[in-house]
Amino acid sequence: MALDYYAVLGVKKEATADELRKAYKKLSRENHPDRKPNDSAAAEKFKQVQEAWDVLGDATKRQQYDQFGSAFGPNGPQFRQGQRRGGAGPVDFREMFGGNVDLGDLFGGMFGGGAGGSPFGSQAGRRGRAAQGETIEAEIEIPFVVATEGGTHDLQLDGAGKHERLSVKIPPGVSTGSVIRLAGQGQAGRGGGPAGDLLVTIKVAPHSYFRREGSDLLIDVPITVSEAALGTKVEVPTLAEGPMVVTIPPGTSSGAKLRLRGKGVPNQKTGARGDLYVVIKLVLPPKLDAATRELFERIAVAAPYDPRIGLW
Repeated sequence: MALDYYAVLGVKKEATADELRKAYKKLSRENHPDRKPNDSAAAEKFKQVQEAWDVLGDATKRQQYDQFGSAFGPNGPQFRQGQRRGGAGPVDFREMFGGNVDLGDLFGGMFGGGAGGSPFGSQAGRRGRAAQGETIEAEIEIPFVVATEGGTHDLQLDGAGKHERLSVKIPPGVSTGSVIRLAGQGQAGRGGGPAGDLLVTIKVAPHSYFRREGSDLLIDVPITVSEAALGTKVEVPTLAEGPMVVTIPPGTSSGAKLRLRGKGVPNQKTGARGDLYVVIKLVLPPKLDAATRELFERIAVAAPYDPRIGLW
């Protein structure tokens, strides 16, 4: 069945040459095999569009098509005669879209870049096209307090085309392995394109006495045997509020944890602080003199207690 070339391009028979050209460009973009791979319907439509343009895009062929109608087609005598007279033949995409236009840009990059891309765009055009710079990566080690409370830390970039010192803003609550993205601090773009990003991976230095578990902090607090037995009050450091006095109840065993609510690390999502756990460590004198030894012996006799009963 012969094609209605005007219907293929979606225009009226009275369409101007400019309207025909616009319709052809639009349909070629939409149905090009590079844009819709493995789409048989689009491939067939693309073929029909090329056939319709080959006829209607040539003033002489269009006049003959308007005169002979369906008798004018790829296999018709007028079509073959037109080819022998030097008809339109294969479409010159460069001429169709004007001058030195890069079809890679025109079709939104659907032809791909580099040497393996479309044969239509010039290699020089592809090399000169604006492109975003590459993302680069760096790692910094920050103090424990900066990681938990937030702050800034300097980063010296040397390499990947970058030689400068940056001040990195550290949000509260980051941990080892956290990544901070600095937009536009990567490699410079090509052809006026935007710069890439810088990805900074965080490594947190250990603290001298605090350790961290998620949003909670832990600190070991040594006490004596008598303090554990009789109870006491001890001064304990906190991360952000200075020292606090903590009450140790009588009979507290080594390893017990006393919780100080809201004295931990800010949660990155909620901003709420975790808790600080005071971990009791019972510490004996390194050496016992005769008098102290006698006291412990009397305690053992007066208050016998086996903490291992039933444990195993």
